[in-house]
Amino acid sequence: MPHISHSRVVSVLIAASFLIGAPDLMSGADSGDTPATGWLSFRATPDQRGIAATTLAEQPKLLWEFKSKDGWVGTCAIDADFVYAPALEGYLYCLQRKTGKVVWKYRSIKSTDEDEFAAGFKAAPLLSGNFVFAGDEDGFLHAIDAQTGALHWQFETGAEIAGGVALWNDRLIVASYDSFLYCLSLKGEKLWAFQTQDRINCSPAIADHFTFVAGCDSQLRVIDIQNGTETLAVDMNDYLIASPAVVDDLLYVGSHGGVVSALNWKTGRMEWRYEGKRQMSIRASAVATEDLILVGSHDKVMHAIDRQTGKARWTFPTKARIECSAAVVDSRVFFGSGDGNIYGVSLQDGEQVWKYNAGHPISGGMAIGEQCMVVGEDASNGRLLCFQ
Repeated sequence: MPHISHSRVVSVLIAASFLIGAPDLMSGADSGDTPATGWLSFRATPDQRGIAATTLAEQPKLLWEFKSKDGWVGTCAIDADFVYAPALEGYLYCLQRKTGKVVWKYRSIKSTDEDEFAAGFKAAPLLSGNFVFAGDEDGFLHAIDAQTGALHWQFETGAEIAGGVALWNDRLIVASYDSFLYCLSLKGEKLWAFQTQDRINCSPAIADHFTFVAGCDSQLRVIDIQNGTETLAVDMNDYLIASPAVVDDLLYVGSHGGVVSALNWKTGRMEWRYEGKRQMSIRASAVATEDLILVGSHDKVMHAIDRQTGKARWTFPTKARIECSAAVVDSRVFFGSGDGNIYGVSLQDGEQVWKYNAGHPISGGMAIGEQCMVVGEDASNGRLLCFQ
């Protein structure tokens, strides 16, 4: 059983290195009473359930592709007419959603010398207001103007930022491999920092005024965003690489050892634990629908688990490990596999309803917004693919 215990900002403004035409004010990030139909963060919403608020064609067709020399492992963000794509070559791209043409590109370093190493972007960007927030492999969080690609500020952590940024009111939450969870103002000022015992790979989830962090120290933690205090820590007895999803009082997360857990974050009670036939690493973050938990594993299988009972509903086999975090739209789940395919599967019975052979591994997460689906190939000269 798990053990339970209660308990440099650099202000700069530089022009983007490439600019064709700036996006208008972002419609989805400050939506007011209008629901966002984009995909604004790693898992679309603060609770990280991975459910799209748009529609998608029954048989999506490839609309455009965009190559990057080092490929793509991060999840894109989509808002209005633009796609924001984090590339391993050290650029964050703003692309026209309908054509894939570059609007602007932002480099993680000031130098324009292409032979000089620039830290890559693995983490999904967060869109909020007129800002794009993205962390890089050198541990810098960049606050970038969504219209122009100009840098507003940077915040330096002690190591790589692999997970996306979360937003609660006027506060940003970001985790780092330096073992700290940081809370920043929208101006990049540190409000508090909470230290764990090892690297944090995940994107923090949010519900109410709490954030949820899964770490390599095996702890699943609940932190009060208002003051940075820990209200619950549960030892899951395994590395936690994936990001948690939250539905009401329950957190759902997979472990390095291949176990999917449902934990009551208010009481610390373990509601259920699910294990596939082969216990292999789970690095993908789960989708949480009203009745299913969907997650891929290194066992090459997409697992559909009954959210109430923790029992298998169906499984869908692929030919290689799955690291891609899936996304749900209407009655289908879409995900990529290391076998080079992107699959569309029925939520009802696990039957394949669509497939696209990319030819290269797909390990970055799916993004579905504004009636399109975007994901990249994890390969040299890998393509970013947009379907509609």
